[in-house]
Amino acid sequence: MTERRVIRLAPRPTPVALPDRPRLETPPPLALYVHYPWCVRKCPYCDFNSHTLRDDGALESAYVDALIADLETALPQVWGRRVHSVFIGGGTPSLMTVGSLDRLLTAIRTLLPLDPLAEITLEANPGTVEAQRFRDFRAAGVNRLSIGIQSFNDAHLARLGRIHDASEADRAIEAALRVFDRINLDLMYALPEQTPEQALDDLEHALGHGVGHLSCYHLTLEPNTPFHRSPPPLPDADTASDMQDAIEARLVQSGFSHYETSAFARPGDECRHNLNYWTFGDYLGIGAGAHGKLSSHDGLVREMRHKHPARYVEGAGKRDFIQERHVVGMADLPFEFMMNALRLTAGVPYRMFEARTGIPAGAIESQLSEARRRGLLDTDPQYMRPTPLGRRFLNDLLGIFLPGG
Repeated sequence: MTERRVIRLAPRPTPVALPDRPRLETPPPLALYVHYPWCVRKCPYCDFNSHTLRDDGALESAYVDALIADLETALPQVWGRRVHSVFIGGGTPSLMTVGSLDRLLTAIRTLLPLDPLAEITLEANPGTVEAQRFRDFRAAGVNRLSIGIQSFNDAHLARLGRIHDASEADRAIEAALRVFDRINLDLMYALPEQTPEQALDDLEHALGHGVGHLSCYHLTLEPNTPFHRSPPPLPDADTASDMQDAIEARLVQSGFSHYETSAFARPGDECRHNLNYWTFGDYLGIGAGAHGKLSSHDGLVREMRHKHPARYVEGAGKRDFIQERHVVGMADLPFEFMMNALRLTAGVPYRMFEARTGIPAGAIESQLSEARRRGLLDTDPQYMRPTPLGRRFLNDLLGIFLPGG
């Protein structure tokens, strides 16, 4: 006699309605991003808001004036809120004169309640700095350096349009290590005609310097770049995937935690500023084209400053810095949160979703269930964590949380 099995379906969760606006008990942590928009030369793969520097110093001085005026104008949006990190990105901020950097950081400390232990990061490129400038940057208050190496192979560096060679990269790193305790190196892989062995050689070279943080990025052909218009010969998808697997395995073997999609750190060396982004913290962005995300009584507000440096500087006289401003709708908040938090390998507590969006987790239970069913999200009841499959197919995971997705 065949045994009859009764299958009982779990009851469908009762939908939880979205509130009219975020109900935040306390505002999230606050960071400051400062954009410096100039480089010696624009790289053919770069789609950041950067421009070739052609200046005798007067424009830089006017730009720092505009940054300070921008910060003053934005103060009512962040009254009384402590700033936990500052990130000066670009472009190539290490082109800035030490006097300009010191004036900028002095203004930040004067105008904002900056945490005494705040992480203050400056992006630098080999070929734009020397040992004395590193010492001066440190004396001005910078305590973390992020150096754009990309590769230690001279042929690949030339193909990428970089202005430095491998020996200049080594000298810059060694000079930085004599001054800074916390350093990040940016590396790229899947470069034009790069082999897996060459990608690992770059990684071994970087590891040999003993830094505590590495960012390893897959080269992508971004729209509106020379590489997108005239694509170079890149490794195929399978070869690029093999490079990624080998890089991740080697870094874990070397004691690095793969704590975010492209970020690896030794314990305690994680980038605090970027962690604030990924945990959906707030950030004020000043400078040409800078983006910001701020919690307010109106809801979550996103802003972008005027993108062209000349237009941004012109706006200082009228305190006119904002090119775009919009309040993020409640239906969009889950996707915006996931787009950041699910980059973290360890994920985030479910309670953080509620604390940072003001939305109860029950409101997205159907999407969470679908992500678990497809094996993209861990079943841990406390943590919202992508599975290894979810990390590899992150766009598919995020797509589940798109409004109407």
